[in-house]
Amino acid sequence: MVTMTMLSPADAIAEIAASSPGPRVGAFFDLDGTLVDGFTAAVHVGDRIRRRQVGIGELLGVFEAALRFRFGHLEFEHLIVRAAGYLRGESLIDLDELGDRLFVERVASRVYSHMREIVQAHQERGHTVVMSSSALSIQALPVARFLGISNVQCNRFELDEHGRLTGGIVEPIVWGTTKAAAVQQFCADNDVAVQRSYFYADGDEDAASMSVVGYPRPVNPRSGLAAAAAAHGWPVMCLASVRRRPMRTLRYLANHVRREAQRDAD
Repeated sequence: MVTMTMLSPADAIAEIAASSPGPRVGAFFDLDGTLVDGFTAAVHVGDRIRRRQVGIGELLGVFEAALRFRFGHLEFEHLIVRAAGYLRGESLIDLDELGDRLFVERVASRVYSHMREIVQAHQERGHTVVMSSSALSIQALPVARFLGISNVQCNRFELDEHGRLTGGIVEPIVWGTTKAAAVQQFCADNDVAVQRSYFYADGDEDAASMSVVGYPRPVNPRSGLAAAAAAHGWPVMCLASVRRRPMRTLRYLANHVRREAQRDAD
């Protein structure tokens, strides 16, 4: 019988503290389900529904596409392009502002505190920290800024000459094997040793990225990734669902604002 090796957040931080210092060690983090409890895209869809910006056709289309993707009848590439199509003609500046607002209102409280500490542990060792996510830029960048992550691999909207969305996504779309290839390319371009690097993620599709680094670290893995972890002996972290109380969230946001102000002053 194959058993799963468990890794506590405290043990993960101790492991990082004992690792080699310096930027040649990479630490790659998925976003949804790994750094954040849940899916940031759902927050954006929910906001459009609350503000009655979604017609019945779009709502049914999103629901149908999500179901087809969930049961393996729709490729992720088609799902994300369909989602971008509903935003055709929108200004990226406006969508970036929306992403920042929704981060403060809805997403900050869902950041896993243990994962935040793990990000900080890598940063304190001088490791090259990267967010590697299939989320869209309006969802990924606010979280990256909050965590002090300057290197971000994510999906981005195609824009016209006026900075408005065309309805397409810049290719190659970051997902599965293309994400793994992006991790390897980043390491090659930035003198990061891939076999000395870490990758934290929860999705089955991220087994490909886990396979290219020296230290795969599944976090709350879904069934396919859990099976791969058990087969390969990858240590797994299981984190409890996060719903921070308002005052704790405000303290985190206040610290974030102070960091940003200090960075601007420098």
